[in-house]
Amino acid sequence: MHDLRLRRGPFPKRPGPVVVVVLDGIGWGPAGEGNAVHVARKPTLEWLWSQHPTIPLRAHGTAVGLPSDEDMGNSEVGHNALGAGRVFDQGAKLVDAALASGRLFQGHVWKELVGHCRARETPLHFIGLLSDGNVHSHIAQLIALLRQCRAEGLRRVRVHALLDGRDVPPQSAEQYLEQLEGVLAELNQTPGADYCIASGGGRMRVTMDRYGADWRIVERGWRAHVLGEGRAFPDARAALASFRAEEPETSDQFLGEFVVTREGRPVGPIEDGHGVVLFNFRGDRAIQISNAFEEEHFSAFDRGRVPKVFYAGMMQYDGDLNVPAKYLVSPPVMEATLGECLATNGITQLACSETQKFGHVTYFWNGNRSGKFDDATEEYLEVPSDRVGFDERPWMKAAEITDVTLQALRTGRYAFARLNYPNGDMVGHTGSLRAATMAVEAVDLCLGRLLHGIKELGGIALVTADHGNADEMLQLDRKTGAPKRDAHGHPVPRTSHTLNPVPFTVYDPLFAGEYAVKAPDTRAGLSHVAATALWLLGYEPLEGYDSPLVLAR
Repeated sequence: MHDLRLRRGPFPKRPGPVVVVVLDGIGWGPAGEGNAVHVARKPTLEWLWSQHPTIPLRAHGTAVGLPSDEDMGNSEVGHNALGAGRVFDQGAKLVDAALASGRLFQGHVWKELVGHCRARETPLHFIGLLSDGNVHSHIAQLIALLRQCRAEGLRRVRVHALLDGRDVPPQSAEQYLEQLEGVLAELNQTPGADYCIASGGGRMRVTMDRYGADWRIVERGWRAHVLGEGRAFPDARAALASFRAEEPETSDQFLGEFVVTREGRPVGPIEDGHGVVLFNFRGDRAIQISNAFEEEHFSAFDRGRVPKVFYAGMMQYDGDLNVPAKYLVSPPVMEATLGECLATNGITQLACSETQKFGHVTYFWNGNRSGKFDDATEEYLEVPSDRVGFDERPWMKAAEITDVTLQALRTGRYAFARLNYPNGDMVGHTGSLRAATMAVEAVDLCLGRLLHGIKELGGIALVTADHGNADEMLQLDRKTGAPKRDAHGHPVPRTSHTLNPVPFTVYDPLFAGEYAVKAPDTRAGLSHVAATALWLLGYEPLEGYDSPLVLAR
């Protein structure tokens, strides 16, 4: 058990609040035509970065608990690091280790799952994101699970493949389907084996909604995976070829649902007695489909037939709500987060974003914990997101987030606040450079108003990001650094996160030389922000936290 009691530090707290501002997806990348952050008109950010202490922070790879520094950061692990004050091994790394050691297959859930299907001679289904993006899942992990199924003698296995195009190039599904189908063909060489893809669709239209933003996405997945309802094709690659012919410019993430059929019947509807594994390791887009399988009194949509299955997640996606009840790999346990520390000491705090990132400033910030630590001292404000393409309204709800945050801060009730402007990430994922540029400009406009309000209150803002995205909107040639071109000479869009650092700025209008921001350090990452916030609130950082980014003079 950590000692969460705070002790006074050398810095006398300002009269106003300390506010952490997360500019989601706004990283620091090389200047160029594909860098929406660079090309955007952003007077607030340019003034902030040039006139106030600003350093780069690492927001990817080992700095946020991922397996290697070739792994892009993401909003989940970024907010975990921001809120926890130190680095924990994350889903990708934990699953890789459990597979490499064989611990996953020795676990009681895996053994029960296989035994369930073997005893009933029923199929085992795998649902999840088919790519090597390593943000929500990894195809290598799925393949390891499939090979183990064959090694343990399971005769029938079905894969429900969600197409990515978001954490990987926008039209790359062919390579992942080819890789998976090659493995399935190999496994089917064993007499009696029947392993195949049963259904799928693009992740932003099928199954992978989050925070209840649009349950229709989950409903499409349920109907395809469970009921076998959707456009019928002889195999997944035929489905993809048809979608490509009909919508040649559409990213994989936005493709519709499909169902694979044989002799006019779906090959893999999920029925009573079957086993189901959601092989995604990240929680936010895994909770709702898990709810659809597990909740007895479910009202988000009409499920029609509700099969009784053995359901397990790759990990538990929400420990407080016990979702799902069964899981293959235990998630990281994050205690003594900044939110818990402040609540324990009676320090009032505010969290705000729109629906798309609301769970990030609450659930993920709090170490994958649902709900508040203390209702009396915490306030969470959610602005409902629009249900339209983010490139259609790249300003999203930045103005409304600013409005409600300032309104709350002006009550004088909150000593600490955190908010997230989602635009750079959500619009960046669309691949539209023009829209991403507008997104950065919208955030810049609202940030100016927010900082003015914080100045009026005598507060401090710590302005940073959770990872990069809008800073690289075009795929670049690794050798030349120039944008890649398609057959028509058009630049190829990039929809995934980046490996670039993110800016960290201390905006302190009452600064009188009491401290200095540390010099740039290639080892410094997002996990140092929590200790910095505590220091500027007038407290010593908790033992075990990564060091603050400021030093007393």
